[in-house]
Amino acid sequence: MKKLAKFLVDNMAVFVIAAGVIGALRPETLHWVGGYISWMLGIVMFGMGMTLSVDDFRNVLRQPRYVAIGVAAQFLIMPLVAFGLVNAFGLPPELAIGVILVGTCPGGTASNVISYLARGDVALSVSMTMTTTLLAPFVTPALTYLYADARIEVSAAAMMISIAEMVLAPVLLGLAVHHLLGRQIQRIEPALPLVSVICIVLLVGGVVSLSADKLFSVGPLMAVIVILHNIIGLALGYLLACLCRMDSRRARTVSIEVGMQNSGLAAALAVLYFNPAAAIPGAIFSVWHNISGSLVANYFARRDEKLTRKEEAFQ
Repeated sequence: MKKLAKFLVDNMAVFVIAAGVIGALRPETLHWVGGYISWMLGIVMFGMGMTLSVDDFRNVLRQPRYVAIGVAAQFLIMPLVAFGLVNAFGLPPELAIGVILVGTCPGGTASNVISYLARGDVALSVSMTMTTTLLAPFVTPALTYLYADARIEVSAAAMMISIAEMVLAPVLLGLAVHHLLGRQIQRIEPALPLVSVICIVLLVGGVVSLSADKLFSVGPLMAVIVILHNIIGLALGYLLACLCRMDSRRARTVSIEVGMQNSGLAAALAVLYFNPAAAIPGAIFSVWHNISGSLVANYFARRDEKLTRKEEAFQ
């Protein structure tokens, strides 16, 4: 089970791309996923909650300054960059709302793994993901209303309830189960990443299948915007952390947290409240941020190895 889970997690980007291709070329095979998108997202968030513990909450209290800076960067940089890109490219409302939703969502769960691979501060990464996720029911609808209501009507109250149902409740339930049944949960823990990856892959494929007719006309433009959104987020997150005098480990962690969004939530909200075309940015982001995150992690890991060799050579 562990080997299978590791294989799927390590190659998640490949499976997500494959699901996206199937959804685009044979949309009828994945249309059924549309009715279960919110449930699948809930399962992923429940799995995230199962990996949390009371100690993770203590970590927030141990380094509140760094967590506060990271959370502020998350909810300031990505929405502003999304708003700027939407205006720069003159996107129509149904696509603009999708880009803005990606920007206003909390950090993605994959960021914790990428932070680990990048030799970042994993405790800070988990604390940031957890904090932005818990704040999402309140902050995401408010920011979406702020940046998008002029283009398309946004029901912030209804969105708040949906995020609480799809994100907050499953995370808290998973946390409670972990706390109450810790030892028993260890037996099924290897299966959690496996279930999460399957749900994410199906979610992306299902979202693409619902908007397959528009994907080929707007897909290339959306890919460019998504890549710019992610790269600018990574860069500005790192810059802001450095300006706040964080060390390299924490700065790269903030960069990864800011640049990697819970794009599955963005896609789910787009389908629920707007139209399938609005879910395209979220679906593309789900693929791209895993690729860019892996590249960033590889860069920092190699840089650390070079610095270690240089230090050893001088000793």
